[in-house]
Parts: sequence; C-alpha cells; structure tokens
Amino acid sequence: MSKLLNALGLAVSALALTCLPAAAQTKVTNEGVSPTEIVIGTHQDLSGPIKVWGVPVSNGMKMAVEEINASGGINGRKIKMILEDSGYDPKRAVLATQKMVERDKVFAMIGPMGSPTVLAAQDILFDAGVLQLFPLTAAEFTFKFDPNKPQERLKFNNLLPYVESTRAALKYMMDWKNFKKPCIMHQDDEYGKNVLDGFNQQLAAMKIQPASITSYKRGASDFSAQVAKMKSDGCDLVVLGTIIRETIGAMSEARKLGWDVTFLGATPTNVLEVPALGKEAVEGLYAASGFEIPYEDTAKGRVKDWLVNYKKMFGTDANTQAIIGYNAVETFAFYAQKAGKDLTGQKMLDALESGDKFLDIFNSPPTKFSKTDHLANTITQVQQVKGGRWVLVKDNLMF
Repeated sequence: MSKLLNALGLAVSALALTCLPAAAQTKVTNEGVSPTEIVIGTHQDLSGPIKVWGVPVSNGMKMAVEEINASGGINGRKIKMILEDSGYDPKRAVLATQKMVERDKVFAMIGPMGSPTVLAAQDILFDAGVLQLFPLTAAEFTFKFDPNKPQERLKFNNLLPYVESTRAALKYMMDWKNFKKPCIMHQDDEYGKNVLDGFNQQLAAMKIQPASITSYKRGASDFSAQVAKMKSDGCDLVVLGTIIRETIGAMSEARKLGWDVTFLGATPTNVLEVPALGKEAVEGLYAASGFEIPYEDTAKGRVKDWLVNYKKMFGTDANTQAIIGYNAVETFAFYAQKAGKDLTGQKMLDALESGDKFLDIFNSPPTKFSKTDHLANTITQVQQVKGGRWVLVKDNLMF
C-alpha cells in the first residue's frame, strides 16, 4: 500500500511540474534587419502644437543617420529611418505606429515624440516585439516596467525623468531661496501629471503644503485665470509643468499683473525658443535640465563642429531638441554596434541591458542600462535665463 501511495505521489508531482508555467520570455522582432539595412521608425509632431520640438528633433535624427551611413553604417548595415507626423495627436500616433510596424517592418522605434502620443501607441510596439527606445518624453511609463509582463522589457529611456528632475530642482530652489508658499501650474496630461507628482512628492518629503495647484488643457493659450489664482493664493515660487508657448504665456501674464514671482520650469522649458521668443517676459526663469545648452560662439571642438554642420544642413541654429534627436539615433547605433554583425532583436536587447556606457559629445551624463533599470540617469542641473541665454546655476543635483 505504501509503495502504491509513493508511486501515486511521484506521478502527481511529475504532473504538477509539467503544468507549471514556463518562465515568460520577451518576444523581440527581427524584422527590419537585412544584410545591408536596418529599418528604424519614429513619429514626431511636425505640424501640431509642439512642432518646435518635433522638427528639430527629426532634423537631429536625420543628421545622425547621415553621419552613421557615411561612415559605413552599423557593422556594414546602413540605417533607413521612417519618419511619420503625429501632429501631437494620440490617434495619429497610433495610426503611424501601426503603419510602421505592419507595412514598414521597423526593427525599433527611436525617439517617438510626446507623452500622450507615446502612451497611446506603445502597446502596438510591444505586441509586435518592437523596441521602444529613447522617446521624447521623460514620463515614468516609458522606463518603469513590470517584470511579470515580459513585453514591457522593450522600453528604454535616456532622458532625465520628469518626477525626479522636478524633485531635485525644487528641493534646490526651496533650500536656496527659502520659499514658503510654492505652487504649480501644469498641463492636464501624462506629462503634466508627472511634474505634479514630482512637485507633490518633494513637498511632502519637506513637510510643506503647496499654496496653489492649477492646471490647463493641452493646447490652451490663455492662462490669465491660472496666474490670477496663484497670485491671489500668495505663491512665492511657481513650478511650471509647461512646454514652450505655455511657459511664455504664463510668465507674460504675470508681468502684465505686475507680479514679481520666481518661476521654475520642468525640463521641457529648458530650450532655446523660450528666451528667444519670450524675451524680457522670461528673463530670470529657472529650469531643470539634463545638460548644458551649447552656443556656437562659445562652443569648442567637436561640439562647435557639430553646431556648424547642423546649420549648414538645415539653415538654422541647432537647439536642445536637435541634440536630443541626434543622441537618440547615436545611442541606438552604439548598442546596435555592440550587438554584433549577426544583429537580432534579442542581441540588441542584450546589448542594451549589458551595462555598457554610451558617452555623447555634449558632456551629458553617461547612458547606461541594466536588466532591472531601463532609465539612464537622474542627475539634474538648474539653469537660468540671463541676458537672453541659458546659463548654468547648479550641477549634479539629486533629491
């Protein structure tokens, strides 16, 4: 009887083992890779409210592709880049992504533009096993992933995240200037929510209550109600979860009211267009930043050459956005080169998670990923508009 029970027990155990789920594997596509070519895709806002981001980003990407191909490509393969216009519209981003996955057979999506647009389209990529690399949004959903959902492993981000950078810059400003009544005006979308989260988390850590929290709809141009409310609430520091025209609009409104308050912008405000278009209205603006903005008359070496070459190619000065777009493709090329001549999706994923560091020519913090962390870095700067230019105020900040 005991032998029978033992045999039955062994049989049940064996059956149970066969029924255990196998460790889930991440599916990674090999589409878009041929002996001579690697097809990558991107969607940018080329016609909508943030085309001042999308156009230079795409220019920077084109410049990188041209330079890489001119030097022989990636292990002998040339890059073919498919560029689609999303207009900063989530529906258009979804359609563009479907086209690039189903018709163009892209190997990876590089530097797609915008929090709402990237969020709307990313599951199409993951379902197809397409890597989403270095999107033009620093929202947490672009790098945080659930280990129990293997397809989420396909997302990597090399930008300074909104939550962490807002926290670091806010902490610095609060400690430095001893502000007592901070407030925030943020865009009512995924981007703005991340800036708001950073604002709330840092104030909670410092045991300080916000004086005012106000928002606006994406695409809005009138901020008189929000600014009047913050002024009425007695704010002495205004954190801006805005982009370009909204930053200028809010600060212009404050000037109209004669309200002399300190403004601190999230990272998307740290672009050349803000002082160039805002002029006196934005003088004194502080902003969180990931790297110093180079100017052609003061740049040196490879950075100087890059700025000159960009102007020759596109007939305009390079800016923050162009640098970010350029670095997105350069970072992809670095890890694709590391993946070797027999390039596959799995080898590309392994190269990204190898811990190897990519260093750009702009003295940015190194890009480095691991199997558990798909965010490059959280080192923050604070810069300020002085005399119509961005100048470094403080480097190497953490919250």
